[in-house]
Order: sequence, then C-alpha cells, then structure tokens
Amino acid sequence: MKDIRYIFAIKEAMEEEMYRDENVFLIGEDVGLAGGSFGASKGLYEKFGPERIVDTPISELGFTSLAAGAASCGLRPIVEIMFMDFVTCCMDSIVNQIAKMRYMFGNQYTVPIVVRMPEGGGLNAGPQHSQCLEAWFAHVPGLKVVMAANPYDVKGLLKAAIRDDNPVIFIENKTLHAMKGSIPEEEYLIPLGKADVKREGTDVTVVSASRLVNESLKAADALSKEGVSVEVIDLRTIQPWDRETVFTSIAKTHRLVVAHEAVKQFGFGAEIAAAVAEEILDELDAPIMRVGAPFVPASYSLEKYYVPGAEDVKKAVLTTLERSF
Repeated sequence: MKDIRYIFAIKEAMEEEMYRDENVFLIGEDVGLAGGSFGASKGLYEKFGPERIVDTPISELGFTSLAAGAASCGLRPIVEIMFMDFVTCCMDSIVNQIAKMRYMFGNQYTVPIVVRMPEGGGLNAGPQHSQCLEAWFAHVPGLKVVMAANPYDVKGLLKAAIRDDNPVIFIENKTLHAMKGSIPEEEYLIPLGKADVKREGTDVTVVSASRLVNESLKAADALSKEGVSVEVIDLRTIQPWDRETVFTSIAKTHRLVVAHEAVKQFGFGAEIAAAVAEEILDELDAPIMRVGAPFVPASYSLEKYYVPGAEDVKKAVLTTLERSF
C-alpha cells in the first residue's frame, strides 16, 4: 500500500489507462502544460504529447461534441470540465447526443466517454463555481454517474469508468482533492454500480456519496459515544445505484437517513427515499430523513452555513431515532 492524495489518484488512473490503451486520450481546458486547473493531469503532457493530452479553447460544447464523435469512431476520450457549473455550456452534447447515441443507433457502436468534473463548495468560490448538479445527470437515461469519496475509490472507479463502453459522468468534490489515503501498489478496479458499507451499524442506515460519506462517518463516530450504532453506506455510483446493499441494510436497522451536499429538493436522496417507500416500506420503523443544502444558490460569504456536514447528519439520525410510525 502507499499513501496518495485524491487528485493524484485520479492522475494515476488516467496515466495507467493511457499506457494500457492507446485509444484513451484527455481533452479539456488547461489539461496540457498547465496540468489541469486542480493538477489532475500534471506531467501527462510530457509523457503522452499534444495528440493525447489535448488543450482546448474555452468552448465546452465544442470539445465535448468532439469527444462524442471520437468515441463513436473507436477512441476513448476523457473530458475534463473545469468546474461542474460549466457543464451547463455543453448539456446539449451530453444529454441530447452522448447519452442517446448508442440507443438511437441500435447498439451498432459504443460511446465510451468519461466526463470528469469537480463539484461542490468548501472553497468559497461563489454560486457559479460551487454547485452540485449530479441529480440532473442521474435523471438522464443512458448516463452512468459516479461519485467517489476517497483516494482508493476514486482510482478504482475511474479506471473502471474509462474501460466502460457507456458514457460516464465522473464527479469529484473539490474539497476531496487534497485528501490523503492508502491505495494498493498493484492495479485494481472497482465495479460501477456497487455500493460499499463503510461502517457497520444496527440502529440507523445512512446512505450517501462523495464528501458526505466522510461527514457521515464523522457523525457515526460521534454518535457511537452516545450509544447509537450507525451503518454508513457509500453508494459510489448513484446511477445505477445499488438497491440490494441499501435494502439489506434497512432490513437490519429499520431506519434511514440519506445525505448529500446538493440542495435537498429533488436530489438523488429523494429517489432513494422514494424507492424505499415504494418497495420496502414495511421495513421502516420511522420516517426517512434527508440531509442536503438549503434551496438557495450556493453562498460565498456564508458558505460554512450553507454546506451540510457531520452535525447535520447527526441531527437527522437523532431525529429519526426519536420518531416512529
């Protein structure tokens, strides 16, 4: 095992896959000599050159559309969107083309595109650089949506995403980029669509993804000192999401909290809550609680009050324990 930062685990995943498959290339703004806005491609330009580490003009729609054409011709592009907020400039390419091409052409070819994008608050970047928009993409048939919570997961999931023959939206929370963690020296992949039980528990199930997984683990640690046993599930992939793991946990704890950084209204937590209510309502002993940001634009000056964290998860857990049907 070796210690590595989250951002460099991303770099390692891309580098290994580029060495393994000459059809893999990276495209985006400042990904070349600059090494990416957050350093994810630092040094790759020197190793693979301008034909495979492609700097682009400031035109998300243009280079994402280029990637769609390249993928349909047998290449495997990785697209870097500098901030998730900027994906609004290329929604036509992603939603109307990339997500639907394989379906509309009767599976005659694959569309192996990974679209990487950093999301979330924590850096006081303001309302146009701090949004969490994953629910948009999870709502679009044809797209897979991945959100990794630590360096180990981000490397294994990204390698699996690059090898997938379907388009994958790969979301990285900006505050995790500096996070350190241990990964194996040898190669490994993590299958898409499989959740991970990060902590076993018996009283309440907390389901989350990305940064809120780590906040949920902090809440679970604090609650354990009060005699509350919390099971924390990291979805890792929110589309498709792992019903079996979530439902099995709820059958054990009979209480559910879903937590994400995105605004609570219409977030992926609402889909999980609805599925549980539709399919295994009898397993619940209390109402489902949701944790998310308030329904206002991401704040600059008040960001620490806007972004949900461990205390919000703890409060939701205690609330569902106090309530019952």
